[in-house]
Amino acid sequence: MTFRTKTHRELGMSKTIGLVLSLVLVVAGMASAAGSGEAGDVSSLISVGIVNLPPEESGYRQANVEDMNNVFSEANGYNARQTNTGDNSEQIAAAQGYIRDGVDYLLISAANASGWDNVLESAKTAGVTVFLFDRLIDTDESNFQAALVSDMYAQGTNTVNWLLDQGLSEYNVILIRGQLGSAAEIGRSAAVLAAEEDGNLDIVADGTGGDSWSLEEARKVVEAAITAGKDFNVIYAQNDGMAQGAVQALDAAGISHGADGDVIIIGFDFNRFALRNVQAGYWNYDQQSSPRQAAEISKWIKAREDGKSIPSGIVYIDELGVDTKTVTNEIIANHGINDDPGEGVFTR
Repeated sequence: MTFRTKTHRELGMSKTIGLVLSLVLVVAGMASAAGSGEAGDVSSLISVGIVNLPPEESGYRQANVEDMNNVFSEANGYNARQTNTGDNSEQIAAAQGYIRDGVDYLLISAANASGWDNVLESAKTAGVTVFLFDRLIDTDESNFQAALVSDMYAQGTNTVNWLLDQGLSEYNVILIRGQLGSAAEIGRSAAVLAAEEDGNLDIVADGTGGDSWSLEEARKVVEAAITAGKDFNVIYAQNDGMAQGAVQALDAAGISHGADGDVIIIGFDFNRFALRNVQAGYWNYDQQSSPRQAAEISKWIKAREDGKSIPSGIVYIDELGVDTKTVTNEIIANHGINDDPGEGVFTR
């Protein structure tokens, strides 16, 4: 995985009087070892509070939550706790709780980009180092140490550029957004909205999968468009689960899609089932959004603990976009997330 930095930012005691006293001494010795930072002492571990979204949100988030749990483990030198909620106010309360508890580091993937300044100021006052991951927050960069994120605007731009390169006589798009106001939704929507403003495409239906990026809600958006008689030939769904829901609506209505169909299907996140759908021509395009930020942030933390310099500001992850011509088994194996249904298998 490569990254690019936004440059303006980076016991034993002797036996004496019998078995009972021996046991007392053993216990006392164990307590002494714990107090001196030997194995089993959480005070010798780096304390980390993680504020994240729930794994049920999407395949992406499931992989992200698992990645955080695996990397920030006691075996790796951490005493970490992770809070998972899609409610921004609950996230803010969790972050404030971690600060009060005196964590060394606070990691945040915000449900909503706004409303975080007071939390970040409290962290700064308490001497808690803050890293953002996956999603940016609307705040001055001085309020956090570094952010390791996907460039959501670049994701949207790459995807829209690919779409416009397909040379269709017209582009009538159903836009299915994720959680409104999230960094991912804002960035991935921006390029589509700009292309419409430039006269390069028409958004004929604009819906959302809601705060949970729901497959079911996405299916309803497309069902409503079909019922209303909307003329469309592109579905731009801002994650793979919502693309899957959209395709279910098309299949139920007998509308063809994919490489040889009437409707282009676009998804985001690089779930392996989605990449296999692209490979099989069942979908057309999928844009990577890597959930694996934990290992790099752990490197930063360990470096800081050793007194070394670490990045500041925004660090972007370089990511791929693939279509039926460019997706490969190697890409699916090395860059895809979650279970692989296997080559030639598509997921309805």
